[in-house]
Amino acid sequence: MRLGLVLGYWGRGPDPRHLELVRTAEQLGYDSVWTGEAWGSDAFTTLTWIAAHTSRIKLGTAVAQMAARTPAATAMHALTLDHLSGGRVLLGLGLSGPQVVEGWYGRPFPRSPLTATREYVDIVRQVLRREEPVTCDGRFHPLPYRGEDGTGLGRPLKSITHPLRTGLPVLLGAEGPKNIAQTARIADGWLPLYWSPARSDLHAAALEAAAPGFLVAPMARATVCRDVAEGLLPVKAMLGFYIGGMGHAARNFHADLMARMGYEEAARRVQDLFRQGRREEAVRAVPDAFADEISLVGPRERIAERLAAWRRGPVTDLLVTAPDPHTLRVLAELNS
Repeated sequence: MRLGLVLGYWGRGPDPRHLELVRTAEQLGYDSVWTGEAWGSDAFTTLTWIAAHTSRIKLGTAVAQMAARTPAATAMHALTLDHLSGGRVLLGLGLSGPQVVEGWYGRPFPRSPLTATREYVDIVRQVLRREEPVTCDGRFHPLPYRGEDGTGLGRPLKSITHPLRTGLPVLLGAEGPKNIAQTARIADGWLPLYWSPARSDLHAAALEAAAPGFLVAPMARATVCRDVAEGLLPVKAMLGFYIGGMGHAARNFHADLMARMGYEEAARRVQDLFRQGRREEAVRAVPDAFADEISLVGPRERIAERLAAWRRGPVTDLLVTAPDPHTLRVLAELNS
């Protein structure tokens, strides 16, 4: 099981500690580093900066939002950075949700998200293969564009730049069972948001179609500390925000996933509290048991025991949000 470092997206601004953390991870043998985007910092610019200050560690987006760019533009970002970094890019993509897609990007959330994702990935792969001009007779991403408000003058094009790797890995962030099953069929890997080693059978059927070498790369908060309850507070804060704030009450993929994992009543409670503006109560309402099973928190001995459970399942890459070099070092030692 390989280790990766997750930086996520910025809050109010860039974290001055991140670059040194990445350098430490590279020295310790971490395989990858991952950035994300919500409605602020983007995923690719930070990776470019990191690429210029590192030499080996792979560069992943977890995730680049599909609504932020056309599929051709995303492929251009990936192939450009892949050249500049010497072939280190892992392209993680995700749909996000209606609140972000329509509220931030001003685009309609697709009524058929599986179809939209399939078209998007197909175009990205066509650009990267560079075998012929890119076309898509699709509902969401038609190429060339043939809408009534267009000129009708568009023609299929092939990338001027030759990609460094035609097989640049494409991973998808997917939460629903049908979306995970499609990910196994069309992508090179899956980026689960909440993963519990005790519930890996929850996804077994959806992953049956995965080809050999398929990546399963969940993200988890990791903290070496004495007080487990205190160490879980950042996990609960993250869960409270995602479950309560990142989505509409009627359509919140994060809350739905928590419900499928056996915490439906708690998920709805967190949503209700967050919606009422009672954010601190919403965080406290996140069950410690749920936060604990999707993270690695506690003394070294406890993390060693729990890490063994992560290795027994289908996980190929454990992507950790770790706040300090000590935690990174302990995980590297335990995983060696």
